[in-house]
Amino acid sequence: MGLTWIELIILVLASFRITRLLVYDTITEWLRRPFHKEIEQVNGEGETEIFIEAKGRGLQKFIGELLSCHWCTGVWVSALVYGTFLYLPVLIPLWIVFAISGGAAILFKFFD
Repeated sequence: MGLTWIELIILVLASFRITRLLVYDTITEWLRRPFHKEIEQVNGEGETEIFIEAKGRGLQKFIGELLSCHWCTGVWVSALVYGTFLYLPVLIPLWIVFAISGGAAILFKFFD
């Protein structure tokens, strides 16, 4: 199925925002917690840096690796958003809300 430019922009921005929500945002920390452990290290300047490492083995480790990589998560989020766009059009208003939020996030980055 071909997409119009506006549909493509909506899907791109929605995928961007959902991916950031899953990988970085504080409000989804509870979702990542079972799959991540934080490791603190002191750098050469004496500042504490926190690194994320995937917990466990097998599926737990796979999900932990996935949720720590915006490129990896973005592929699956994009597939889910596009698939539901095609087969569950009732979710299109939700994708529009995420697209608006994604666009706003980008604008805040440049004009903050």
